[in-house]
Amino acid sequence: MLATMDTANKAKKEANDIKVLQAFIGTYCRGKHGSAKGELCPDCREFLAYAELKRRKCPLDPKPTCKHCPIHCYSKERRALIREVMGYSGRRLMLRGRLDLVWHYFF
Repeated sequence: MLATMDTANKAKKEANDIKVLQAFIGTYCRGKHGSAKGELCPDCREFLAYAELKRRKCPLDPKPTCKHCPIHCYSKERRALIREVMGYSGRRLMLRGRLDLVWHYFF
């Protein structure tokens, strides 16, 4: 029973992390690449797929935020890109009142 609850909690956290990634990358793509709301350019769509894959394959439990993680799953170039995405989107989402997403970014 306890293992089932842990699995459900882990799946819920993973789904929430992916939702946050989608929001941050969507905000970045709209601002930097001029995409329509709900749409991503091909580069951002490919990056989101990469980020989702890396999140799903994370071996750590519980998963720390990437900036506090001892294992860096992203390649060096992708790590620089996710920093840029998080920095750009974090400020804009905070100004729009999306503190729930910003909370996730910092903690």
